[in-house]
Amino acid sequence: MKASDLFVKALEAEGVRCVFGLPGEENLDLLESMHASGLRLVVTRHEQAAGFMAATWGRLTGRAGVCLATLGPGATNLVTPAAYAQLGAMPMVMLTGQKPIKASKQGHFQIVDVVGMMRPLTKQTRTLVSAEHIPSAVREAFRRAEEERPGATHLELPEDVARDSTEAALLAPSAWKRPVADEGSIAQAVETIASAKRPLLMIGAGANRKLTSEMLRVLVDRVGIPFSSTQMGKGVVDESHPLWMGTAALSDGDFVHRAIEASDCIINVGHDVIEKPPFVMRDSRRAVVHLNFSSAEVDPVYFPKLEVTGDIANAVWRIAEGLGSRTNWDFTPFEKARAGLEAQLAKGFADDRFPIYPARLVAEVRRALPDDGIVCLDNGMYKLWFARYYRTRRPNTLLLDNALATMGAGLPSAIAARMVHPRRKVVAVCGDGGFMMNSQELETAVRLGLDLVVIVVRDDGYGMIRWKQGEMGLPDFGMALGNPDFVRYAEAYGARGHRPTSASEFGATLARSLDAGGVHVIDLPIDYSDNTRALGVGDKELEVLHAG
Repeated sequence: MKASDLFVKALEAEGVRCVFGLPGEENLDLLESMHASGLRLVVTRHEQAAGFMAATWGRLTGRAGVCLATLGPGATNLVTPAAYAQLGAMPMVMLTGQKPIKASKQGHFQIVDVVGMMRPLTKQTRTLVSAEHIPSAVREAFRRAEEERPGATHLELPEDVARDSTEAALLAPSAWKRPVADEGSIAQAVETIASAKRPLLMIGAGANRKLTSEMLRVLVDRVGIPFSSTQMGKGVVDESHPLWMGTAALSDGDFVHRAIEASDCIINVGHDVIEKPPFVMRDSRRAVVHLNFSSAEVDPVYFPKLEVTGDIANAVWRIAEGLGSRTNWDFTPFEKARAGLEAQLAKGFADDRFPIYPARLVAEVRRALPDDGIVCLDNGMYKLWFARYYRTRRPNTLLLDNALATMGAGLPSAIAARMVHPRRKVVAVCGDGGFMMNSQELETAVRLGLDLVVIVVRDDGYGMIRWKQGEMGLPDFGMALGNPDFVRYAEAYGARGHRPTSASEFGATLARSLDAGGVHVIDLPIDYSDNTRALGVGDKELEVLHAG
């Protein structure tokens, strides 16, 4: 068998249905093998976008997404997606071509050390020097990408190796079962939580990865422990629940931090090292119970008292069984914090100002989408507003990046989300800066015939950094942007463009666009003048909270 044919069969054996990418001369044999097999190739307009799409595919399915690039500049364009997947714990396998390794024909033209470049950004990277290595190399790349903690892997396939003949056979995945926590640690966790006065559940990104939502909901409902989440843990438990305490969207000073301060035990479920814990462990005032697939990485702000390592869902279920119903807990400080949070979140949802008030933007998106609708955020000031104000009802329905926090991923992520969930409504929310970094993928979305709405939040600048600049008392410098006419820009790609002139018109436009089908771009100017007041808790509110 031709080696490139075997490579494609190995991909199919891993369950790969499509590959995102931009091919080049060095992977034409692999391309032809894909064509003959029927494996779908989604051609993008930039390799970076292909990587973001593959990573999002992995994030939503738990199975590694696959992206393809050629050597040299094609491979270097995958550096940011590699970091995006690696830091965000998204399973992804990158495939790149390379010049022949047995005989040079063009000197060092376009050759860079891609494996060396990818080494610090991946869980594994290697060059295939023999067709006989293909079955084991592909199997290992997918295994490493998908196992906890998920991330990026990379395989380089030189063109002469791809063209070789081989009699190697595919390797079947080994049977395995995720280990469960031992009885001793479960018993200790139950005792620690039961003896606390005000335990608080903190849900992190790891709980969102393996969809432990059902068991956590059982714990919250049956035992009655209030819960909050990190940004990447949003939606694991429905945030309309009366025991929801908010999202740790800010560094400090928010109502959720008041609840944390009042707690004497934090059950930290799925803590991911990439998201700093929303509390600083200065002393032993509160016990921290670490529930995760692996042990804690200890640092100056995170050193748990107890670690329960193993399958998270199983551990949560066993702890819920051990706790039963409790009567010794006093959540009065939590209830006051939640009341303050609810009052503040309600402000601005009906604000009619235009350019639109950020809380009104969040409210209109929430109103327009069903519970399983997916919002894909790019990176900018609006991300904090969505993280704090958006009530996420289901796991992985608010896709934000609180790991690498890169700009340019919003639109590609939304394309992949729509492909994974073709029956769900999908909205990309991008700042004008981030949107223009990969706006060419509008053509990809139109070509694929996707139903997709892209909201371009326009402040004609790099809004988050401009805000930080102002908070530091510095003059506005280097943050202004010039933008195209986004309506005509969308239409040039075959999409529909819209420019609402009021907050109510925006809501109506969004609803119509979601129902109409096709690709829609909404040019939406935004008013960020209230960032400082609204994205924190004012002194007067804190005085009332502490006095209560």
